[in-house]
Amino acid sequence: MFKIIKKEGAARRGEFTCPHGTVQTPVFMNVGTQAAIKGALSAQDLKTVGCQIELSNTYHLHVRPGDEIIRQLGGLHRFMRWDGPILTDSGGFQVFSLAGLRKISEQGVLFAAHTDGRRIFMGPEESMKIQWNLGSDIAMAFDECIENPSPPEYVKHSIDRTARWLERCKTALEQLKQREDTVNPGQVLFGINQGGAYPALRVEHMKRIAQLDLPGYAIGGLAVGEPTEVMYQIIETLDPHMPQDKPRYLMGVGTPSNILESVARGVDFFDCVMPARNARHGHLFTSQGILNIKNAKYQLDDGPIDPECQCPVCRRYSKAYLRHLFKAEEMLAMRFAVAHNLYFYNNLMRQIRDALDQGRFEAFRREHSEKLGRRI
Repeated sequence: MFKIIKKEGAARRGEFTCPHGTVQTPVFMNVGTQAAIKGALSAQDLKTVGCQIELSNTYHLHVRPGDEIIRQLGGLHRFMRWDGPILTDSGGFQVFSLAGLRKISEQGVLFAAHTDGRRIFMGPEESMKIQWNLGSDIAMAFDECIENPSPPEYVKHSIDRTARWLERCKTALEQLKQREDTVNPGQVLFGINQGGAYPALRVEHMKRIAQLDLPGYAIGGLAVGEPTEVMYQIIETLDPHMPQDKPRYLMGVGTPSNILESVARGVDFFDCVMPARNARHGHLFTSQGILNIKNAKYQLDDGPIDPECQCPVCRRYSKAYLRHLFKAEEMLAMRFAVAHNLYFYNNLMRQIRDALDQGRFEAFRREHSEKLGRRI
């Protein structure tokens, strides 16, 4: 399923094969939480911006329209008309983000739905059943995303429970996939490492879940408030303890600089709402840094967002026009901005892969890591 083609330092150039295609890594997964990219991009648009993997959320699709409904309509791929790989998050992040609306026990988590307050229980078995109904290629294990900082005693208790949940996830998915009515027989399970900002607890948890020999492993619970350097330190600490022949997924990260620095530390998969969310507010990523298209200085600027970008928006429209769309509150503004930012991220990953193929990743990293984070 996963093979490493080349390495440069800790950075890895690989290929991940699943039922809906082969993915070139390192890769950025475009986030379509509710089977749609916020900003009015369709599955066909994802092809245009260079997306390899789409990511949707288990909890949100369970709430609406309902995973059983999606199953009856042929699964998530058919439902949203996306024929490429799909990863589904488990609902574990909502244990963190909906902290005021949930209660955790050994069996799982009781939520008050953010839409109407109705009670929803989700544990390992429920999460696997929902993701099995959706038919994603990669199902993420149900875990607790721990708030940073948290007391070490609580973190220790949490990672022990998350490890037990992972064993239940593996058993549940294996049993479901034996059914003749399975939507995606090739669906695989990725485990998630937790442990807060405590390196020793991170290593302890990683060693334990690595024994399950899963097809892939994620690093969760980072980029949720801790300093960036702490995140990098934890990735470096985990590196020798993560299976070397399995893909590594850093969940919810991040900025272009974060991605470059994490690739340098051995990460293969990324996802983040940042490019689409920032775009909807007029913050655009370019080869020279980040610009706010709403600024008055772009009122008469007839040039593209980024002269080096080949996205459909940059090839055809000016900064002045895009600024006008935002000021006029036209829906087209968000669509153009999101399309540009997602193209930028996917193209950045292509450039990273090219640099690794050519043995010049470290030089590429030195040239771009700081520059891409500048405010223009």
